[in-house]
Amino acid sequence: MKPLLAPVWKPHDYQKKAEKVLLDNGAAMLLLDPGLGKTGITLSAFTKLLKQGKARRALIIAPLRVCYQVWPTEAAQWKQFQGLRVGVLHGKDKNEILENFEDYDVLVINPEGLEWLLTGGTGRFDKRRWHKLMIDTLVIDELTKFKKPSGKRFKMLKWVIPTFLRRWGLTGTPAPNGLLDLFGQCYVIDEGNALGRYITHYRAKYFRPLDPNGWKWALQPGAEELIYEALRPLALRMSAKDYLEMPELVNIRHMITLPAKVRKIYDTLEDDLMAKYGEGLIVAGNSAAASTKCRQLCNGAIYVDDDIASLLKGKSRRVLEVHDEKLNAVEELVDELQGTPLLLAYEFNHDLDRLLKKFPGTPYIGKGINAKQSLLVERQWNEGKMPLLFAHPASAGHGLNLQKGQAHHVGWFGVTWDYELYDQFIRRILRQGNKNKRVFNHLFVAADTVDLLSMYDKTRKERNQLKLFDALADMRKARGK
Repeated sequence: MKPLLAPVWKPHDYQKKAEKVLLDNGAAMLLLDPGLGKTGITLSAFTKLLKQGKARRALIIAPLRVCYQVWPTEAAQWKQFQGLRVGVLHGKDKNEILENFEDYDVLVINPEGLEWLLTGGTGRFDKRRWHKLMIDTLVIDELTKFKKPSGKRFKMLKWVIPTFLRRWGLTGTPAPNGLLDLFGQCYVIDEGNALGRYITHYRAKYFRPLDPNGWKWALQPGAEELIYEALRPLALRMSAKDYLEMPELVNIRHMITLPAKVRKIYDTLEDDLMAKYGEGLIVAGNSAAASTKCRQLCNGAIYVDDDIASLLKGKSRRVLEVHDEKLNAVEELVDELQGTPLLLAYEFNHDLDRLLKKFPGTPYIGKGINAKQSLLVERQWNEGKMPLLFAHPASAGHGLNLQKGQAHHVGWFGVTWDYELYDQFIRRILRQGNKNKRVFNHLFVAADTVDLLSMYDKTRKERNQLKLFDALADMRKARGK
């Protein structure tokens, strides 16, 4: 239900600037930190085009939580947007909404729903089904979902990219794994104008292979600046710290030592299934599973497969608990905080099971929790009713606001390798509205293991992404924009 007395959305100057970029460009990428109002900016721009008769209907592709909790809520919250008719193409009502598409100005769908929308479940692109919808505006919220040109969702979206009059991409982490991530995202926005039409050409032009199998690539000399220059007309970067009063992020390591028996097993896995390149330990192409197993050992439990059953003297395909060092470290921190809320990230389901056993009754966001339940947890957390909350970064990233109340402690039971998930998770608390001067990021790290490598890897990725952001900002300043 829409509020009877909805407030007027009054954009800040930086939001007006971003909105103008959308209005002036058929292809645009807004690289804005969480909290800067990407949703409001986009709705404002589209509403103006709609009223001017320059747009007919928009398709918004967003993570499922964002589909339900962000876009419809934002449209109903502000007076200017209440005329927008928003339909979410998911669940039991999706077929009815699609049949009555003319009743909607905005259709919202998650990436996994694209196949149903474009093929009707046939596996083949249904041109008639698509063209009758008369969608002329594409908005991709969390553009990094399309960073892989080999992915199914990218290939399906490619079918309809030419049919849009305008394509807008929104994200705060465009290069979570490096500048190779940019190609797919740019292509779905500008059809290859900035970085080329083929990933092979993009790699050949700007990168060189570091191994014969093409697992790892390095930038060619001078390529980084050329990529930034190519992106300049397409992308607008804004950092929250430049426009909002943000808390300081303080990283705290809680080091644990693996017990001798576990250390021996860990070293065997590492020696057998990983390869050393240069200065660091890099996961070999077919040894990614080894990295996962090593991370599990660091956390204290492991899924036992046939290849390591003999090492652990356990049965195949079961969880074996091997130590409680991290659990004890988390307990020490919880005791130290004395009821101050802690948002703790977990990676593996057996980690959650062990945490719930250690801290019975603790709410969580992750496996088996639907959107309605997570919304209730979010509200109770922001009301200060939870001293401890467990969450999987993939379930508690985009679209979740946990910055209210006393929340200023984030923890990592296991340190994820995914920089995008890592960054987005922290920003559930490190955002506008948090009244604390500092947000403490607690990392539970097993000494001399892949945990440390993961930390170093994210530091490197963050540094590379900041270089991209700084370069784009400098170029726009030079042009007086």
